[in-house]
Amino acid sequence: MNVTVYTTPTCPWCHKVKEYLEYKEVRFTEVNVADDREAAMEMIRKSGQTGVPVLDIDGNIVVGFDKEKIDALLER
Repeated sequence: MNVTVYTTPTCPWCHKVKEYLEYKEVRFTEVNVADDREAAMEMIRKSGQTGVPVLDIDGNIVVGFDKEKIDALLER
């Protein structure tokens, strides 16, 4: 499973989603879009959103900390 979390350092929901994934023992790649403009553009292209967190779970996009959607995608 390939999980990417697009974040910024000051986003409280980003911290919550990362803590949740760690609790579920899901390995993920964190991408700080505040420091990486190219990654920010990639996130916007994938999600249509400028806000974080955005998760890419095997090509499925989750905007925000949507626990039900995250769990459903992780159980596939």
